[in-house]
Amino acid sequence: MVEASGRQDERGAAPAARLVLAMTTLVLAIAAFAALALAAIAPEVGDALDLPTSLIGYQISLVYGGAATSSLFAGTLVPRYGACRISQLSMLLIAAGCALATVPTLGTLIGASLVIGAGYGMTNPSASTLLVRFAPPHRRNLIFSIKQTGVPLGGVMAGLIAPTVALAFGWWAAPATVGGLAFLMAAGLETVRKSWDRDREPEAPAGESPLAGLRLVWRLPSLRWLSNACFWFSLTQLCFVGFLVTLLVEDVGYSLVEAGFLLSTAQVAGVVGRVSWGWVADRVGNGLGVLAVLGLLMALGSGLMMMLGSAWPPIAVQLIVLLFGASVVGWNGVYIAELARLSPEGKVGTVTGGSLSIIFAGVLIGPSLFAALYAVIGSYPATFVLLVLASLAGTLSAVVARRAAGTIRSV
Repeated sequence: MVEASGRQDERGAAPAARLVLAMTTLVLAIAAFAALALAAIAPEVGDALDLPTSLIGYQISLVYGGAATSSLFAGTLVPRYGACRISQLSMLLIAAGCALATVPTLGTLIGASLVIGAGYGMTNPSASTLLVRFAPPHRRNLIFSIKQTGVPLGGVMAGLIAPTVALAFGWWAAPATVGGLAFLMAAGLETVRKSWDRDREPEAPAGESPLAGLRLVWRLPSLRWLSNACFWFSLTQLCFVGFLVTLLVEDVGYSLVEAGFLLSTAQVAGVVGRVSWGWVADRVGNGLGVLAVLGLLMALGSGLMMMLGSAWPPIAVQLIVLLFGASVVGWNGVYIAELARLSPEGKVGTVTGGSLSIIFAGVLIGPSLFAALYAVIGSYPATFVLLVLASLAGTLSAVVARRAAGTIRSV
């Protein structure tokens, strides 16, 4: 396992560890902001391009299709070029994709989504490699969960910033804003790159098969079932995040800004959830069991979302969204920590990239499947039946992963 490598740079390096945690969290937040910025202003983008707002599901799928592909390569490139350098590359790709997204044509939006996704897919393999070096093993669930708060923080940024700048300057200002942030982040990482990448191996082969991570994940039953569980959880999460604003605007009667604010509060609940669930997993020493419980909570939240309508009082809608957000956005940190715990020594980046390609496939399929199902049903709340079923499938897979892993112990 990877406990030994977790001690490599732990000699009194708490300040450095805190900086690594802060920077990797910020990188992930910017990537998530980029991935969700257009979903947060879907009605505005739809009007500008004369497209149905439901098609935003396909745009999200393109983003995560690019991420699924690049995550396979990222884990194999880290040893040669360094984890920090790969993080910089991810930010530069996102900046380029966001610049392309400001051009108001369907073709450029498709290309921009793929490029943004390629940058997003490189964030976690590089971050996991850094954190395994610096994070104390007995705090790994908590530390990885704190890092994973970057995703809901990026969602908060998307919910608060994207609608505001889109209404003030035009929809193109939302991708332009996040692209500028990504470029500044890439420049800022240069100040720490030499020290963080001192373990890189310039002579390491850069041509390892991008399928190596997938083969390794599939060969180990605990990793295979963990990845399968989180495939379903990721499908549920991105459908919730991608369609919440549109559901609230079109079926519940909220304004775009009100719906964006509620999306942000759901992401805040996810931030609290990620840290809390990571702390719980470390305390009980059973991260896979915690994931199974989260799957049941997601199924409950999805069922409640199916009942929403314009007659519901605002406080009830807000409570449902908050409670659902704490689980559907809160599982990722425990998942990433369990990947690190179950990975063979020295293979954390490769395993993370391989597993994330499966997770991103859930995101790739989920919003498109949701959009197609909506076209048949014609109601956003009723379409949440898909998320009930997906959550239950993830719960069952997490239970099987726990059994495959054997006795769960604290790390």
